[in-house]
Amino acid sequence: MAEQAAAVAPLLEDSAEDLYENAPCGYLSTLMNGTLAKVNGTLLSWLGYRREELIGRRRFADLLTIGGKLYHETHFAPLLQMQGEVHGIAMELKAADGARLPVLVTSVVKTDAAGEPLLIRTTVTDARDRRAYEQELLRARRAAEEAHREAERSREHLHEVVAVLQRSLLPPSLPFVPGLETAAHYHTASPDHLGGDFYDLFSLGGGRWAFCLGDVCGKGPEAAAVTSLARHTLRAAAMNDPDPEAVLHTLNSVLYERYTGDDPRYCTVVLGLLEAAGPRDTGFDITLAGGGHPPALLLRDDGTARYVPTPGGVLIGILPRSSVTVVRTRLEPGDTLVLYTDGLTEARTPAGRYGDEQLLAHASALAPSGAEPTVKALTDLLESFGDGLDDDTAILALGVPARAHENPASSPC
Repeated sequence: MAEQAAAVAPLLEDSAEDLYENAPCGYLSTLMNGTLAKVNGTLLSWLGYRREELIGRRRFADLLTIGGKLYHETHFAPLLQMQGEVHGIAMELKAADGARLPVLVTSVVKTDAAGEPLLIRTTVTDARDRRAYEQELLRARRAAEEAHREAERSREHLHEVVAVLQRSLLPPSLPFVPGLETAAHYHTASPDHLGGDFYDLFSLGGGRWAFCLGDVCGKGPEAAAVTSLARHTLRAAAMNDPDPEAVLHTLNSVLYERYTGDDPRYCTVVLGLLEAAGPRDTGFDITLAGGGHPPALLLRDDGTARYVPTPGGVLIGILPRSSVTVVRTRLEPGDTLVLYTDGLTEARTPAGRYGDEQLLAHASALAPSGAEPTVKALTDLLESFGDGLDDDTAILALGVPARAHENPASSPC
């Protein structure tokens, strides 16, 4: 222990002057007008000046950059005068060769016994490492912000691509059908993913029309591929044989053959055949075939609403031989038939799942209602679910305009 103390002792014998001159930070003293009165060797070495070039010849503000001078005059000096001390202010000193030295400045006013200011003592700490660290943080922040902007641009591009592809899976518009009003709506649960719902309406010639609405399992490109295959298969099959049951059997065979294996794909579908019942104001006969799909809604002209179920049907594409249920109904003037996917009846509400009973009650309150008003009302309903609607939803409405009611002729006087 004695030997260790003897070895350390010389290190503790630095004079006060040496500690001042060679301190790890800069020291300076100025008169109250800012004229330099004392500068330690450390600060002189940082700035590259000789002592005689500064003492009594320069003011502290003369060592600052232009921006530093402005800050000194407008903020630093007034604060020092009011408070008597200012701590840790970031500034830049200008060396003799013009180089900039980032520093942290702390100044304290020394007063006499009467409290009158005598001079200003200032400590200058080298902040080059801190500045480099701050600049590195700033570069990292800018890089992160640019990466975020690039990610946003990429996401916007993805949304555009998904939207274009999604539109390609649906008819660009519904065709004109004499004597029929039509309307449709498609809600995408997420702009990041392609949905698997679809609908269609097309002519079979001879005054007959086919319509369909379906829901493919899953999301994304795989589901979109099945959607495209299903929709075009339904069109081709219906053109070959308009019988709705035969069309769904054909679709089942195509999907089962194409997706047999480790990645089965299937869908629910309802397909209908429209045939004019006579003159344009007498409505349409409808044949519906369902494969595991929710029941259609029929809003009657008399203000009632009911389901048109196709019970017993199973998912299309999951078994070698499909089980399809066929029902027939009629659209009279003022009636509207609504097809929809299960996103509508599986939405979450504060009271629980929005199910079949709630939808029927909502439809009953709407009836009688034409195709466009009905779709608009159901679209508003979907929007009211907010985050509770987490599945794609397709809606297709077909309505026969109500007969015009003539006012009875007034009796002659």
